[in-house]
Amino acid sequence: MNKFIAFGAAAIFMVSCGEKKEEKKEDGFEMSRTKKEAPAAQAPSDGVPADLSNKGIGPVTSVTFGAEVDQTLAAQGQVKFSTVCVACHHATQRMIGPALKGVYERRSPEWVMNMILNPDGMLKEDPTAKALFDEYNGVLMLNSNLTEEEARAVAEYLRTL
Repeated sequence: MNKFIAFGAAAIFMVSCGEKKEEKKEDGFEMSRTKKEAPAAQAPSDGVPADLSNKGIGPVTSVTFGAEVDQTLAAQGQVKFSTVCVACHHATQRMIGPALKGVYERRSPEWVMNMILNPDGMLKEDPTAKALFDEYNGVLMLNSNLTEEEARAVAEYLRTL
């Protein structure tokens, strides 16, 4: 009988010393975060430092944008962009390639057009193109074989983003 009492006391002791469960608070908890935006020159959306003086490697040596966007040319560029570029680029999101909204705050118009027209040559010789290649995990920009006029239309469209 003493063994039975000792066993019962040990069982009660073990159950009472078991894991203590806490009651959840009904009001839960709250966490608040504020997003800090870094200046564009320090943290561009494509992860590569801005360089507006670099004109790139290719046929385009000078591009002059008008004070106002040429809406007709931009509309032509939008059509070309949506058929050729949209698979890898989005206006505001990084995809296979960089987001293109505000691209002229990071790159010169000549650089952009040379990248469109001569991605292979740019990757071989241009330091910014090489840095973007590294930033985007070695993904090459394909040569879409656009004419200079088509590339200029796409460049004008990019101004509208």
